[in-house]
Amino acid sequence: MSQRPLATYEDLGYRDVFWAARTYEDACDRIALRAFLPSGGRRLIEVGAGFGRLAGEYTGFDRVVLLDSSEVHVAAANESLGGDPRYEVQLGHALALPFPDGHFDVAVCVRVLHHFGDPGPLIAELGRVVRPGGVLILEFANKRNLKSIGRRLLRRQSWSPFAPGSVAYKPHHFDHAPVSVSRAIRIAGFSIDRMRAASLFRVPGLSQRLPPTVLARVEALLQEPLGSITPGPSVFLLARKGDR
Repeated sequence: MSQRPLATYEDLGYRDVFWAARTYEDACDRIALRAFLPSGGRRLIEVGAGFGRLAGEYTGFDRVVLLDSSEVHVAAANESLGGDPRYEVQLGHALALPFPDGHFDVAVCVRVLHHFGDPGPLIAELGRVVRPGGVLILEFANKRNLKSIGRRLLRRQSWSPFAPGSVAYKPHHFDHAPVSVSRAIRIAGFSIDRMRAASLFRVPGLSQRLPPTVLARVEALLQEPLGSITPGPSVFLLARKGDR
């Protein structure tokens, strides 16, 4: 029996295995991002941009920085962007961004916060590099999702999905309580404008029974109305930095 390829972040399995099999989740991320992304601006940074999966969404900006901590993915992003002068691909760490305070109009951070048990330091660093009046588009893995609520009611998990803080769902991967992320957002000087619930139909086998494009069209209608309820495994929020 042949072994299934591994989807690791240390090599391009994250691109060629993980995301190759997740057409629906990719569409959900793009629906939420497009709903929140300003039509254009001077400078945007995506922190944890990986191999540049979402780079094509930023065409309205004069300068786009894609930053990631993986040399493999930085190289892949550089290769795929084909020398477009608007894009700058950098190797760096999310907790020590190599940019001055207030340098960007927009910061985007998608599928990164789940690598941190405490959301505060990363959100604070994102807040540091966003200018007053600028915006942050942040996605996080949601602790208060329907699956966790159901498991709690059936006594199949010990922790409460309604408690603040984070919970590890596998080594070095964390679901976060919306209230804890919201608090870190406020401390970083942002106010939340809008929220979207994402990947609502991330149910084993469902994307094999229904076309991902159909699921994504239905989700597009539900993300915003369900945003404040946060029933899905993923939450997107749009936050604006105060003028002071």
